[in-house]
Amino acid sequence: MKILFVIPVGLILILGSCAQKPHPCRAPPLLEGKLTVLVPGEKIRVYEKFYYDAIGQNVRVVAFGKEDNKTIFADRLLHFREGVKYDIHYHNQSCVKTALKEPFAPIEVPHDAHFLHQLVMGSSSRPGEGLLVNNWEGVVSQTKEHYFMTFTEFGCLPIYSIYFTEKMNVDIMTSFYDLVNGIEDPEVFIPPSFCDSVKLLEAKDDTETNFFKALL
Repeated sequence: MKILFVIPVGLILILGSCAQKPHPCRAPPLLEGKLTVLVPGEKIRVYEKFYYDAIGQNVRVVAFGKEDNKTIFADRLLHFREGVKYDIHYHNQSCVKTALKEPFAPIEVPHDAHFLHQLVMGSSSRPGEGLLVNNWEGVVSQTKEHYFMTFTEFGCLPIYSIYFTEKMNVDIMTSFYDLVNGIEDPEVFIPPSFCDSVKLLEAKDDTETNFFKALL
C-alpha cells in the first residue's frame, strides 16, 4: 500500500508573480498530525495519525481504513537509526519486528523538485481567510515515480501530494490536516514491553524509500 495528496480546485486562487521564487524546504523536525490516503483504482481509503521525529529518526503511524469491503488497521513504529520496524498488535499483545535497512528521509520538498506556482487555498480578500501554499512537481530518482506536492509557504508544512506509481498503475493521494508542531507525548516512539523478546526478522522486498512511503 502507498500514499499521496489532493487539493479542492474550487478553493484555490492563483497569485500574481512573486518577487522571489520559493525554494525547496524541509518540514519542522518534530511534527504530528493526521492524514487521509486515497488510492482510487484500488478502492483504498485510509485515515492515519502520525508522529514524526527527524531528530531521533523515528516515525509512528496508527492507521484505519477500508480496502474494498475489508477493514484495515495497523500500528507501525519505525526506528530508522536502529534499523528496526515494529508492527504492534495491542489486542493480543503481539509484535512483529523486522529489519529496516532504508535510510531515514525527512518530510521535505526534494531539492530537485520543480516549482510550479504559488496559490492561496481559500480567500485572499481578508487576513486569516486563506492559506498561502507552493506547488511542486518532480520525479523520484530511485523509482522514477512522478509526484505533485503542496507545502505551506510559511513553516513548510505538507498539505497534499499525489504520486503516480507505474508498478501499481495508480495514483496515490494524501491530504494532511490537524498538524501540530512538536510531539505531545515522546513515549509514542517507545515500543511496548511485549516487543522486547521478539526475534528480529529479515527485511522484506518492499522498502520505505521516503517518509510518505513509510506511512503505508
